[in-house]
Amino acid sequence: MPPQLKVTVGQYSDKGRKEINQDFHGSHIPEEPLLSSKGIAIALADGISSSEVSQIASKAAVTGFLSDYFDTSEAWSVKTSAQRVLVASNSWLYSQSRHSQYRYDADKGYVCTLSALIIKSTTAHLFHIGDARIYRVQGNALEQLTEDHRLWVSQTESHLSRALGISQQLEIDYQSLSVEKGDVFFLATDGVYEFVDADFISNAIDQHKNDLHAAAKAIVDEAYAQGSDDNLSAQIIRIDDLPIQNADELYQHLTELPFPPILEARMDFDGYKIIREVHASSRSHVYLALDTETDTQVILKAPSIDLRGEPAYLERFLMEEWVGRRIDSAYVLKSCEQTRKRNYLYIVSEFISGQTLAQWMQDNPKPDIETVRGIIEQIAKGLGSFHRQEMLHQDLRPANIMIDNTATVKIIDFGSTRVAGITEIAKPIEQEVMLGTAQYSAPEYFLGESPTTRSDLFSLGVITYQMLTGKLPYGIKVSQARTRLAQNKLSYDSALAVDREIPAWIDEVIKKAVQPNPQKRYQELSEFIFDLRQPNKEFMNRTRPPFLEREPLVFWQSVSFILALAVVALLLNK
Repeated sequence: MPPQLKVTVGQYSDKGRKEINQDFHGSHIPEEPLLSSKGIAIALADGISSSEVSQIASKAAVTGFLSDYFDTSEAWSVKTSAQRVLVASNSWLYSQSRHSQYRYDADKGYVCTLSALIIKSTTAHLFHIGDARIYRVQGNALEQLTEDHRLWVSQTESHLSRALGISQQLEIDYQSLSVEKGDVFFLATDGVYEFVDADFISNAIDQHKNDLHAAAKAIVDEAYAQGSDDNLSAQIIRIDDLPIQNADELYQHLTELPFPPILEARMDFDGYKIIREVHASSRSHVYLALDTETDTQVILKAPSIDLRGEPAYLERFLMEEWVGRRIDSAYVLKSCEQTRKRNYLYIVSEFISGQTLAQWMQDNPKPDIETVRGIIEQIAKGLGSFHRQEMLHQDLRPANIMIDNTATVKIIDFGSTRVAGITEIAKPIEQEVMLGTAQYSAPEYFLGESPTTRSDLFSLGVITYQMLTGKLPYGIKVSQARTRLAQNKLSYDSALAVDREIPAWIDEVIKKAVQPNPQKRYQELSEFIFDLRQPNKEFMNRTRPPFLEREPLVFWQSVSFILALAVVALLLNK
């Protein structure tokens, strides 16, 4: 059996002389196939003393990094995977501060440093923001591999110049270096490295080589004994064995896994038996397959070989798998965990036995309102799980919604999904401005404006309207309105115009959901769903029929009485 990557990790943290510990640390050594495809990860975060919630930021940063990194596509490079996770984490922390009482004082918000080390195959990848440090132990000396991001305003006073959560923009230091068997790396917060010298650290690691946790504790204890008044955290990682690097490992960079061959029924492929082709287009091929290891049916999606030269398309294809892994909802398609080494570029998801909403609408052209409510409510729950993760689906349409045999709704196809803060960091890839389907896309997309959760709400409103009427609220005019003036002239076609018994107040609810101006729409999905069931007083007053229709007898009696009074008045004036 060829050698695998093997490491020994030791770590220890203590609050020291402070009331609480705002540091947080962790490591993860996965089993195969992730050990080969993603490597091992270790991370250390340090909160800032001026913040009362910085320990929350530290914990979220480390736990999020160690979980989300291993959920990224195996086809992504280490650099792309880790940097995207860190950018998403930074966006979330910054958002937490902006929506809290700390929004006007960044030094009191959800802010922390983070230094992380990923070792994959024979390479170490370093990611660093802040002033924790990563060293390589060289005999009795320490080689500092990271640079402190501190701005010194005097000989005794300094401030962090970079940190997670402090700004919308994040600059990450990255470097990679080859590792050898026996290499030792040391990670520490400033409460440790400012008070313990290199000799003590190297000696402690050597003396406790069979128990690196004890070595980390000894180093922390020494920092405390030397008068450190800060939180104290130290991590040690030793390379015990390395795999033999082969050509495949050198070849696995972003989007560089080979494309699958043309797949046919009964073919064995990467541990799957192809059952049949489900769908084929110029952009992808979808197959029903049997996972021979678990004996379960799955959906296998492969990119079109004709698009191998389009980086933007491949980025979205790989993003689809990551999104599916991050969202855990009964109303969203789930990506399958990869339990074997992947030799080709494809993604695997759960198999849904059912039909698309588009097909369901053809089979049920005049559904009752309660059935429509039930489907829309499920879609909204799935959509809400995107929004809680600061994601926008951006291509919500009947063809991207499945209804299974239990009448459960699932949102599928995440190729257009927008993740807050995620950009291609190393080499920006030009993305298409318009990713969704025109007739379901919110008007702001056609103006080049940044979408919000209300953009997905617009799409849901269009679907609601279409289920009740069989038509679109603006026809195809939305995609043709490319200026604000043109959009202001869009005229909503009332759902009451069709030959269906639709309450007037429901028409008003849908009309608000599909307003061309996003500021005039519902602010939350929950508001839209509530109003679909509970008549809004505002809409009831607006749609209340005239007095003549409500009380015709009383109306004509009143008119007759007024006319009689007028006649009497005329006679008296003669």
